[in-house]
Amino acid sequence: MITEKSKQLFEKAKKFIPGGVNSPVRAFKAVGGNPLFISKADGPYIVDADGNRFIELINSWGPMVLGHNHPEVREAVIKAMENGTSFGAPTAMEVEIAELITTMVPSVEKIRMVNSGTEATMSAIRVARGYTGKDKFIKFEGNYHGHGDSFLIAAGSGAITMGNPDSPGVTKGTAMDTLLAPYNDLEKVRLLVEANKDEIAAIILEPVAGNMGCVLPEPGFLEGLRKICDEEGIVLIFDEVMTGFRLARGGAQEVMGVKPDLTTMGKIIGGGMPVGAYGGRKEIMEFVSPDGPVYQAGTLSGNPIAMAAGLAMLRHLHQNPAVYTRLEQTGNTLVNGIHTILDKLGLPYTTNHIGGMYSLFFTDKKVRDFADAQTCDTGLFGKYFKAMLDQGIYLAPSQYESLFLSTALEKEHLDQILEANEKALKSL
Repeated sequence: MITEKSKQLFEKAKKFIPGGVNSPVRAFKAVGGNPLFISKADGPYIVDADGNRFIELINSWGPMVLGHNHPEVREAVIKAMENGTSFGAPTAMEVEIAELITTMVPSVEKIRMVNSGTEATMSAIRVARGYTGKDKFIKFEGNYHGHGDSFLIAAGSGAITMGNPDSPGVTKGTAMDTLLAPYNDLEKVRLLVEANKDEIAAIILEPVAGNMGCVLPEPGFLEGLRKICDEEGIVLIFDEVMTGFRLARGGAQEVMGVKPDLTTMGKIIGGGMPVGAYGGRKEIMEFVSPDGPVYQAGTLSGNPIAMAAGLAMLRHLHQNPAVYTRLEQTGNTLVNGIHTILDKLGLPYTTNHIGGMYSLFFTDKKVRDFADAQTCDTGLFGKYFKAMLDQGIYLAPSQYESLFLSTALEKEHLDQILEANEKALKSL
């Protein structure tokens, strides 16, 4: 595999862009080596600057649920481009996509478009605070909600203390209002709520986590959070930027049967374009300006090109629920095949899988929270990543990122992926 052009681009990029990348995980620091610069993508494939073609299991970190460059989405974007790229004014498509989302996700009665998942989560927390008149909120270790200051918080010195800034530039004052609990630990949440009585505006979480690898909620966890929020007047926020419209037409909340008060969305609702959104109960969303006092705005929010891509994607998913059956079957085929290979080799591992998301962890411990995920052999994962790349399979360059499947994966692709896994895992 020749990667000279990617190497040259990376060296040039480092002169002008921090770390040579516009998002840290792209730098390959977790797996070693230099990142590949991608020139194009189609269906299940991506092609790098040197012309190397890979079957890939990232799908732009989730949104390409139908595979890359899907004709319905591409044609919608081209058609929208003919009318202009940005107006800074309302369009009919904004109304159409808002109506469609409220149809697909019953907990969302009103919705506001933004430009990214980070904007969506920041805004949702602000609205929850404005609605409740409280300042603090609970988040979970290993859940990622974007790079907003309030979310970049590490654990404090005790189970019921405030957190500490996890990045320079985040103030201690900001950290004081963020409370941290282990994922899947309902008792710790109860302790936090009791220790901060009548001070907590919201609990925010990924209903299926995707940023410590794919980690599922334990039975009763989401239901328990819903009960606590109802009893204490706390706003329950599901961050479905990853899982929204990926696990089902109604997202993880449909699969799990638990209804949040607010939901944040992104990725799939833009069909690959930069889009985010937050929505939920009417009485909460009516606190958002201009209806209410909570300010939030954006010049490019509801951008017509992004709305065209997202509307084409959501219409396809709304009309073709068999997409989700296919994703589940694809996931089962890959995960079961990997199990068979690893069982023969005797390597320690565990897998988590739901619908079009899965993770292979190099640990024999069940992974149900961030502490479990940290028991993984990340050095071994780095070797696995490189070995799979040599076999023409492009994985997420981090043990702590979920893999994402698409309907573009046919039987021939799955056979290639499993054959690559057998060769790569044997080489470890």
